[in-house]
Amino acid sequence: MITAKELAKILGLSEAAVSMALNGKAGVSEKTRERVVSEARRQGYDFSRIREKSYDMKHLNGTVCFVLFQKHGAVVADTPFFSQLTQGIENACRGYGYNLAVRYVDGERADEDFREIARAGYGGAVVLGTEMDGHDFTFLETLSLPLVLLDSYSERAACDCVLINNRQGAFNAASYLISKYKSQAGYLHSGYPIHNFSERADGFYKAIREHGMSPSRCVRHELTPSLEGAYADMKNILSSGEKLARCYFADNDLIAAGAMRALTEAGYKIPQDVAVFGFDDMPLCTYTTPSLSTVGVPKQFMGKIAAERILARMNAPEADTTTTDVNTKLIRRGSA
Repeated sequence: MITAKELAKILGLSEAAVSMALNGKAGVSEKTRERVVSEARRQGYDFSRIREKSYDMKHLNGTVCFVLFQKHGAVVADTPFFSQLTQGIENACRGYGYNLAVRYVDGERADEDFREIARAGYGGAVVLGTEMDGHDFTFLETLSLPLVLLDSYSERAACDCVLINNRQGAFNAASYLISKYKSQAGYLHSGYPIHNFSERADGFYKAIREHGMSPSRCVRHELTPSLEGAYADMKNILSSGEKLARCYFADNDLIAAGAMRALTEAGYKIPQDVAVFGFDDMPLCTYTTPSLSTVGVPKQFMGKIAAERILARMNAPEADTTTTDVNTKLIRRGSA
């Protein structure tokens, strides 16, 4: 009878990947999971070896599905932000005796992808809605199962929501910059229309107003919310001779780090000439030169809260819905 180790050799996968696939755990794509299970059945693998029930797409009531919605490409599954959210969800689910499956939804074929998830028979779903907006939220109605929306909010979504307190984080970061540098903070704003960034803009401009400054006088640059994209965009801005601010708040750490790189190459010293403050506290913050000041987000805690909400919802589907804001904190490093 074939073993998981032998299966791994046949499929050209690691033993860990095969183990996660067979046990219905997070860490592999759904395509890989289905490939492993299919080959295991074909080879006569003994599913009774698995501590939990045999993995079967028709019997998943004890499994929570973590759905990653991808549209702009600003959220990527292999980022530390996503992996820490996943870890928080998986740890909480495991603690209560539930499995976690991860599924991906392409914004261009969302209706079909969500219908596939609905047909799978999961007990409940946590949907990472960072890149969802407008009409995208109507796809959630397709699921018809207990649901928690993570990292996004919509009046259209009649479900529990777990959010970053974006306004608080941006407000505190901008206020810090204004107070420290006695100057109106500039804004490195995302060029992609994402709900989180809109809320961060609200918090940023609230700080500007509360310090007696005019939002219309803010120096604002729109940058792609990725490291290389922000670097290229900032290089173009510097080449054009646009006015620079003394200090900047950036919508995320990738924008901040990309802009810092462009500024440094152009001869600016950070923070002596231009100070920069990011958002998210990704691992790269400690590898930039200087290290990046940022707004810290408790990502594993957010995942834990989302998991606890979906498990409660699965056990009490008719209970009232809630929205939970997870607060942030300022992390001061060398860039500001």
